[in-house]
Amino acid sequence: MMRNAPFPLRSMRWLRQRPHGVVTIEFALVALVFFPLLLGIMEFGRLFYTLNAAAEATRLGARLAAVCSPADVSKIKERMRFLIGGVSPDQISISYLPDSACDPVWSSASASRCESVTVELSGASFRPLIPYFGSPISMPPFTTTLPRELMDSTGNPACF
Repeated sequence: MMRNAPFPLRSMRWLRQRPHGVVTIEFALVALVFFPLLLGIMEFGRLFYTLNAAAEATRLGARLAAVCSPADVSKIKERMRFLIGGVSPDQISISYLPDSACDPVWSSASASRCESVTVELSGASFRPLIPYFGSPISMPPFTTTLPRELMDSTGNPACF
């Protein structure tokens, strides 16, 4: 009955008899959608991790700057860079307010005049590992301000 069937119907019968190649074609079609989607989810996860690490790094920097003496600014920046890789020290700014009242050498008189410390991370960018997902993405600036504490940082294990 199928001997006189048109060519497409004969080819369909051949697929039902030998389905091995169909599985390979189906996998290739599904893989074209699945793997880019999976890689995209992984890159977005890395992006959100980097954004969270930047926020945590500014919080850590502000906490250390509030407790430690102003002379330890380079060490604070180094600890922040340990948390979020790919950031240069120039992208991190630490400022004591009011600026004229805070001496770099700790003393109880200068520490009592320092009211707050502000740590800002700006100009950082996220670079995707997979080039398919585009060029580097600029991250927003992160700022944390804390009140200055009256602590002598000599011998404090948190202050290096």
